[in-house]
Amino acid sequence: MKILDFDSQVFLAPMAGITDRPFRALTASLGGGNIVSEMVAINALERKNPKTCRIADVRDEPYPVTVQLVGGEPLLFAEAAKLAADLGAYSLDINMGCPVKKIVNNHSGSALMKDMPTAAKIIETVVKATPLKVSVKFRKGWDHEHVNAVEFAKMCEQSGASYVTVHGRTRSDFYAGKADWDIIAEVKSVLKIPVVANGDVVDCKSAAEILAYTQADGLMIGRAALGAPWIIGQVDNYLKTGQLPEKMSVNCIKQVLLKHIQGLLEYYGEKTALPLSRKYVCWYCKGLHDAKRFRETYTKINDFDAAFKAIEDYFNNIPSDESKES
Repeated sequence: MKILDFDSQVFLAPMAGITDRPFRALTASLGGGNIVSEMVAINALERKNPKTCRIADVRDEPYPVTVQLVGGEPLLFAEAAKLAADLGAYSLDINMGCPVKKIVNNHSGSALMKDMPTAAKIIETVVKATPLKVSVKFRKGWDHEHVNAVEFAKMCEQSGASYVTVHGRTRSDFYAGKADWDIIAEVKSVLKIPVVANGDVVDCKSAAEILAYTQADGLMIGRAALGAPWIIGQVDNYLKTGQLPEKMSVNCIKQVLLKHIQGLLEYYGEKTALPLSRKYVCWYCKGLHDAKRFRETYTKINDFDAAFKAIEDYFNNIPSDESKES
């Protein structure tokens, strides 16, 4: 099944502080799938803040990147959308699902699910500002007393969205509990535009299950890609060929981690990259032999020569038959 002119049914979820340039490049190098940026604040982009413009700049990335915009003021979205297009965005996604307090308090993210007139105005503004495809990512609702994903989805379609992504949790859930796939199926049943399902996709099996259960056109993977960026390509290949991936060997995991950290170093420089690398090291070694001791050791390292040596030493001493499920 093909979603518009995307090459894959599988989308990397936009994750603030995660799906940066190094993560996108690494994920793309490991297989197929659609690449999405971390969220870009429209007020800072409209002001042409250098740091924000760098986050949004995808012009020299050799694969299509959907750039996600977040904000709450319709008037600022037009200029931000144009700037994002100029900076190489393949398509635009509007964040109307982020549950984080500082986003919500700015009348952005999932707060917009409580204000459909403003949400509609934002979508209409972005659609008019650029010829790029415009999608909207939102949740089941604000809380379990205010579940309005179906009505919200209809509004998105009427406002000109090309497709929508539905996370099967409310804002009050954050990321706890089980995602509600029934609400995604309900949204799919009433829309003519494509629907991307999001929530609890952790492997090839759950990817196939969410598509079968919801009849969605595609799926999005977020937290399952932390420490396992290969999952996007693996799921993409499985949906296209039916071929299950092999387990990731310890050596393969090590090589991906080293490549990731090298990418962080080249993009951010050592001063910023080394602290950033700590969270990734924790994710990559999760579930592996003696991981707790290694994490404690790595967080005390203060230069990259020692960091690379520590990674080599740790992974080279893991039993050769150990691996990670894909």
